[in-house]
Amino acid sequence: MGDTTVTTLEGREQAAANPVAERTGPGRMRRLRTPRRPRLWFEILLIGVSYWTYSLVRNAVPEQRAEALRNADWIWRLEGQLGLAFEESVNHAVNGVTWLVVGMNYYYATLHFVVTLSVLVWLYRSHPGRYAASRLVLFSTTGIALAGYYLYPLAPPRLMRGQDFVDTVLVHQTWGSMASGDLKHMSNQYAAMPSMHIGWSMWCGLTIFALASVPWARVLGLLYPAATLVVIVATANHFWLDAVGGLICLSVGYGIALLWYGHWPHTLPKHIPKPGEISPSDTPSSPSGAPSSPSGV
Repeated sequence: MGDTTVTTLEGREQAAANPVAERTGPGRMRRLRTPRRPRLWFEILLIGVSYWTYSLVRNAVPEQRAEALRNADWIWRLEGQLGLAFEESVNHAVNGVTWLVVGMNYYYATLHFVVTLSVLVWLYRSHPGRYAASRLVLFSTTGIALAGYYLYPLAPPRLMRGQDFVDTVLVHQTWGSMASGDLKHMSNQYAAMPSMHIGWSMWCGLTIFALASVPWARVLGLLYPAATLVVIVATANHFWLDAVGGLICLSVGYGIALLWYGHWPHTLPKHIPKPGEISPSDTPSSPSGAPSSPSGV
């Protein structure tokens, strides 16, 4: 009987200690790293504040014009040495087709935001278990890009000296890039490296390809970043090496999500049980294979 009393006291001591361990030890970290059901009000607030902060920081980076132009000349020479300085040819070819270049101007100005927000909404509604990890990839990618804008100011091709690039928004007088035409004073002109048009579009494309259930949607997911690459080059807003910078940022973003959650975003469970619900995978099975009662009856 003495043994029973000792065991009970030990059990009580362990029970009293566990909440502390859960609050301060590995248990708390495990909860923080476990995907939770997203809350609509919080996500709207977070996305709004995050984009406002991104725009503020991006535009607050000093517009180091001389250094940005020197960097653009260096990028152009490097691409020439690689035999891949094709941006000017693409820019002139597309500029000769008015309806096409005007469409690309509007593509550049709008889809960057529309498609990214649409994918976030789709994840929130249809893949809530994967939403937080996917959002972490997107936000991490954007944060790394901000560091790139500060450390490596770069003029877009349309602003280079001694070259014959066409600013398609200015020439065709379409409402377009925040860094061109009448809107040029509202945005940092020399934040071209890395290209977040590519970083965000590739995030959208990979997410759609990994999670869409119909083949045509998955194909569109892959075509979207490819089309975006053509657009940013044809409108002389980026070098193709800016796109490489965007892909590097995205790779780091995925690495951060993998380290934090221990899984790639698309491999996490699709749904998260509501409080009080038991996930089918957590339901114990009887020897016959049928789920047993949670109460053990």
